[in-house]
Amino acid sequence: MSSNTVYIGKKPVMNYVLACLTLFQNGANEVTIKARGRSISTAVDSAEILRKKFSPDVQVKEIKIDTEQVKDNETGSSSNVSSIEIMLKK
Repeated sequence: MSSNTVYIGKKPVMNYVLACLTLFQNGANEVTIKARGRSISTAVDSAEILRKKFSPDVQVKEIKIDTEQVKDNETGSSSNVSSIEIMLKK
């Protein structure tokens, strides 16, 4: 299951859409998109572009949202970072 996970970072949206498409074409029935912080909007965009433009048979199975405590190594302070997991199934 964990090998069918796409982690969202700072690359363009289409990179993640193609990563998801590749996983589905290689036989995966489910793909999970994970993102934190400012990358959440990219994750949502990736899922929607995949569903609407490339693969209409893909559906959103589940969406999990969470808040994670992240500790800054330099200052030692911790801050809250939002995270999202979007589970897609074919």
